[in-house]
Amino acid sequence: MTSLALSEQGQLLTFAPMSARRLLTLTGIAMILSGMIFGDLFAVFILHQNAARVGNSLTAAANAALAGDPAAVSSSFQQVGLFLENRGTKVDTHVHLIGFGYLALMLAILQPWTAIAETVRRRLAWAFLCGGILLPVGVFLIHYVGLAYSPLRAIGWASIFADAGGAVVMLSTAGYLFGLIRHFGLANRGPIKDALLDDHCSATRTLLAGGLSLVLIGFLQGSYYAGADLYRHETAEYDLLAQMSSGAAAKDVATVNHALVQYGQLQGDKAVKIAAHAHFVEFGLLAMLLGFFQPYVNLSDPWKRAWAGVLLFGSALLPVCVLLELKLGLLAGGLADLGGLLVVLSGLAMWIGILRYTGKLDAAMPVSQEVYQ
Repeated sequence: MTSLALSEQGQLLTFAPMSARRLLTLTGIAMILSGMIFGDLFAVFILHQNAARVGNSLTAAANAALAGDPAAVSSSFQQVGLFLENRGTKVDTHVHLIGFGYLALMLAILQPWTAIAETVRRRLAWAFLCGGILLPVGVFLIHYVGLAYSPLRAIGWASIFADAGGAVVMLSTAGYLFGLIRHFGLANRGPIKDALLDDHCSATRTLLAGGLSLVLIGFLQGSYYAGADLYRHETAEYDLLAQMSSGAAAKDVATVNHALVQYGQLQGDKAVKIAAHAHFVEFGLLAMLLGFFQPYVNLSDPWKRAWAGVLLFGSALLPVCVLLELKLGLLAGGLADLGGLLVVLSGLAMWIGILRYTGKLDAAMPVSQEVYQ
């Protein structure tokens, strides 16, 4: 294992336009923003309408069972399956885009400790980008492509391409993991100075503190839900299903319809509380990760602080309003969408700032003596 020439050693810690760290940083933020925008569009145009269709199909299935029409029951449940598949693929697309974005940002932070050549790290970053796009696009198309022209009986082309994208992401991540293991396995390794992690501006401190607070709130809210509502919801769900069954056996339409309405409300209560918990933690992690990259955001300090504040405000507004949706209806839903928009706008501003980065921080960096081929 040999060291690179001194002129090449500085490349590891710099933020050059085509460096692995810069590519992973811009890719990660872009994926997160794309996932959030897609999620907002899905929530506005598909989620609520799809939930209403599922409820209507379940009601139709229950009424068909009361009427003794097995064909209608089967047809209604097939419709429920299609609606749930439509919803599931959209949710998976949203989640995978954001999850890959988080992973890309974490890999960008770890670049100085990845003991492989910069050219290899760049290739791994491009592979990660391709796989990270291919998987969610393939998942999105599963509902529309189905099994048409597939060489397999149970897996369609969209699923095949999605799996291929996931395999590429895993292989590229494994390459970076190999570099980390290689670095920490060296007995004579020296300390690595990374000016990115050493430079803590006020925007960085704000995002780290605010993000940690959001994660803590998410944990507390999740713990409260688990202690106060989880088992109550499970018991209520069992009781309502039993009411539907007994009502159908007794041909009692009123009992079945009442149980269906209560079941729908129960599922809505569960959904908003779980979603709020997930968004508190998710946005907290996003704020902390973006905090590390503030030295590379080429904006003035007042603007960086302002966008950090906008991101934290939107990150708190969205889950709080999600919790209030069952009580306030469309008003809370609109405010939640506004919170998501604020997060997207602040993230986009930081992404543009990173894109405009001109190397001021790199010029002041000491050259690392530990770069590997």
